[in-house]
Amino acid sequence: MTTFEIGSLAVLVIGIVLLLYGTARILSVTNRRPFKIDVAPKRGSAMRGVAYAFTLGMAPWAKESTRRHLIAYVRGIVFHTGVFGALAVLVASPWMWQWPEVIRIAAAVVLAVGAVAAAGGYWIRLTDEAVRRVSTPDDYFSLGLVTVFIAIASTACVVESIVPGFWIISGVVLAYLPVSKLKHSIYFFYTRFQFGTFFGHRGVLKISRREQ
Repeated sequence: MTTFEIGSLAVLVIGIVLLLYGTARILSVTNRRPFKIDVAPKRGSAMRGVAYAFTLGMAPWAKESTRRHLIAYVRGIVFHTGVFGALAVLVASPWMWQWPEVIRIAAAVVLAVGAVAAAGGYWIRLTDEAVRRVSTPDDYFSLGLVTVFIAIASTACVVESIVPGFWIISGVVLAYLPVSKLKHSIYFFYTRFQFGTFFGHRGVLKISRREQ
């Protein structure tokens, strides 16, 4: 392993440590806020509510805003597929070049499409007046950082020499996540769980035909 590769891994490790510390701090602060126990009579299953929140609750027909903006929804799905795909490549990067070439090329194509979808976020922020008005410098920087992250992950699938550079950008993304708009990725899982628990307990979600 070269000096550059060792340095790249060091940046990645530091990013992972800062991510874990930042995530623990965010959840600690959140959990210290006042919380009132739901004393309503149980009318449904909280765990079924959680399952719904993470599956059908995110389907296009479950949200009015999504039904009205289907193209934006599809772009979001492709974009976030690219994010999770890049994370998968990061985890697999030490062994990735043992994969068959056809798999690496397929992964590169999927990630490239995800990067294009991510970059499309700039078009939305610049052309939609309402979105442009509420966008902050952090919104633009975070979007650019994630776009580069996905794009380099795609390149790393077909150009082995790019992998150390991918570790560096990954470390930067992970370290920046807890202190930026990217931390919504932490709150997402937390809030979807709370949503499912609360409304599942109250039995107001149309989880099954019997409950409709």
